[in-house]
Amino acid sequence: MIDLKAARQDPQTYRAALARRGAADDFDALLAADASWRSLTERAEALRAAQRSSSKGKPTPEQIEQLRALKEELDQAQEELGAAARRRDELLARIPNLPDPTAADGMDEEDAQLVRTCGERPDFKFEPKDSTEIASARGWIDMARGARLSGSRFAYRIGDVALTEMALYRSVIDKLAGRGFLLVLPPILVNERAMYGTGFLPTEESNLYHLEHDDLYLTGTSEVALAGIHADERLEEADLPARYTAFTTNFRREAGAAGKDTRGMFRVHQFDKVEMFVYSLPENSREVHDELLALEEEIAQELGLPYRVMNIAVGDLGAPAAKKYDIEAWFPVQQRYREITSCSNTTDYQARRLNIRFRRDGKLAYVHTLNGTGATARALLSIMENFQDEDGTVTVPEVLRRFGAPATIGTPPAG
Repeated sequence: MIDLKAARQDPQTYRAALARRGAADDFDALLAADASWRSLTERAEALRAAQRSSSKGKPTPEQIEQLRALKEELDQAQEELGAAARRRDELLARIPNLPDPTAADGMDEEDAQLVRTCGERPDFKFEPKDSTEIASARGWIDMARGARLSGSRFAYRIGDVALTEMALYRSVIDKLAGRGFLLVLPPILVNERAMYGTGFLPTEESNLYHLEHDDLYLTGTSEVALAGIHADERLEEADLPARYTAFTTNFRREAGAAGKDTRGMFRVHQFDKVEMFVYSLPENSREVHDELLALEEEIAQELGLPYRVMNIAVGDLGAPAAKKYDIEAWFPVQQRYREITSCSNTTDYQARRLNIRFRRDGKLAYVHTLNGTGATARALLSIMENFQDEDGTVTVPEVLRRFGAPATIGTPPAG
């Protein structure tokens, strides 16, 4: 959440920043609700003081009547104060993070700014097939059986494709562990506070799977668990930055994705991911953000994927992020770049909601948190399209062969 105290002191700066995200009206409503809450707080405190003063000594009948009236007035004031506090907190929960001044302007996906393009696109001498056609023809990815088992947007990955996907995750984990990231295998069922603390509630509720009987949520990213690992804790300045990586299966309803990527497994309800997460000193978080992006680019380069880096527009950031970069790999059949990773600087937004601070010179301050994608199966789909042969065989990048992937994906699985 934003720093409400700072917002009161400098409302124009906050309003101008939030206006870039289309949240100026919500911010105005928050300040009005906060002013009402503060006014009611003063009224309630004045009534309590009057009540205490009138209670001294033995009261006369007139004073007893005054005390009764004071109590009724105080009860009413406290009821109004509670309602005002709930209204203020509800609005505060919905206010997004202040965007970084260098985040791209605009409200839509198309407003993202190109940072750079890397790698050579393949020049096929034949008509290339998309990953769905390649995989389905050989039985490597079976969406039909996935749908029969679980419904649309679920997939079986089989044989060489399954081995290659697992090698992708293992290679990225190995790289990150070598760069000082501590591997965590976290829970994927979390409570409401964890979802609220990371900013997925209340704004992303429609995309979450909620187990009502247990009042737990299936996470859509291990960012939730890695942020929650230090909830309500005090970190030491000397221990920052603290770097974590996790591997989890993730779940998203993909609400609002009707008609988008209905074929294949580019947009599915269940997927695996390697995640990066960093707790940083506030003054270093921009530098750490650049480091995460550099790691994502290094992974894409080792895989040999043509890609571009995009600075995401403020209206497309998601509530917690102040700035986000996407890496989009080239998909030859679609003749366009598609997102395969992202990395975000959420500054102190999540730390305030989860109460995560660090000690400096005997005082406590909020850490900054950052997250980034190590790898998902989307990278595998790009590999299949960019490195295919005319007969449908796919050459697997050398970096993955060291972790159990075959040299080529070419033999249909038995059965």
